[in-house]
Amino acid sequence: MSPAQRKRLGRILLNTAGVLVFLYAIFPVYWMVSTGFKTNDQIFTTEFIPFPTSFTLEHFSRVLTEGVANNSIWLYLRNSAIVALGTVLIGSLFALLSATAIARFRFKGRGSFLITLLVVQMLPAEAMLIPLSVMIRRVGLGDQLLGIIVAQVAVTLPFGIWMLRTFVAAVPKTLEEAAWIDGASRMTTFWKVLFPLVAPGLVATSIFSFITAWNDLVFALYLMSSSEGYTMPVALQYFFGQKGVDWGAIMAGSTLMTIPVVIFFLLVQRRMVSGLVAGAVKG
Repeated sequence: MSPAQRKRLGRILLNTAGVLVFLYAIFPVYWMVSTGFKTNDQIFTTEFIPFPTSFTLEHFSRVLTEGVANNSIWLYLRNSAIVALGTVLIGSLFALLSATAIARFRFKGRGSFLITLLVVQMLPAEAMLIPLSVMIRRVGLGDQLLGIIVAQVAVTLPFGIWMLRTFVAAVPKTLEEAAWIDGASRMTTFWKVLFPLVAPGLVATSIFSFITAWNDLVFALYLMSSSEGYTMPVALQYFFGQKGVDWGAIMAGSTLMTIPVVIFFLLVQRRMVSGLVAGAVKG
């Protein structure tokens, strides 16, 4: 086999592996969406039905009109959106400021602080449930969406700081010094020089924070005492009853829950691409 043939064969194998990984990752999403459109006979049959033989909107209609726990499904979607967007805005701001301080300044205990961030990031969110919940309730944020936001910021902040630190450190400090020589203040330099260059990292951390907060179940269930404050993952638990599981409603609700995540990603992915090509000489 010639080198060109080996190279072509390697490319084919690599593409085939990529397609298989994609199919493996996308199959649960496809099964969720397709099950939401299946009738109950197709859902509970013992036969394997990869495609709905007859589509129905019964499950979506029931979830949207009847609601969950005497509340509209839009209430839970709104609560999830508030928690997710609040986590992104507050967490991104603190992560960017902290990452800039770590990357640009040398202070005592800097290495220990970075190691602590890694250790905290390795801990599961459930391990911090009790201490975070106690502190949140002591400051009067129990049974409030702001309390869930604070908890999610605490969970996602270490990852955001660690990732953004790399982006900030990659920006040459000479660019900031050149802006200072031209008369720009530190705040102007931060927003007009440093911020555009670390935008790709900020978008990546935003996506991680949004998905983590949007899918949160533990904190929303533990901190809230009334159903009006529940988020969408908690609302889906009501379809697991003692008499059985309403898989059609669960899959329909999960599909509706996935749509905002897709929309958020489509909105920020353009910023990610534009940020990758943004530079000091752009414009």
